[in-house]
Amino acid sequence: MIGVDLIKTSRMNRLIERFGEKALLRFLSPEEIKLVKNYKTASGFWAVKEAVSKALGVGIGKECAFEDIKISKTERGAPKLELSQKLIDNFNIADTSVSITHDGEYAIAVVAIQIN
Repeated sequence: MIGVDLIKTSRMNRLIERFGEKALLRFLSPEEIKLVKNYKTASGFWAVKEAVSKALGVGIGKECAFEDIKISKTERGAPKLELSQKLIDNFNIADTSVSITHDGEYAIAVVAIQIN
């Protein structure tokens, strides 16, 4: 299953300017926030979480919450997904792949989810 999300980074910039770290805590864990370099990085992380929920066909909500999706980095700095056991079990997930890119004022994430 594939999920894609696009976000205009200026939206995230306004959110952070208005609410500071509280804005990030709505969708990121403290560990994820440590990886955020700027509003563009935060935008990419938002897009990843939305793309996961879209790949699962449920959107962000009861079946798939922001907290069920953790973003980390590999040793080489590539994004990596860690999904909650709830998601793995409920959707029979075997593996995931993620890619994030930024271009101008946009961040895009693509997520592929392999089902058993």
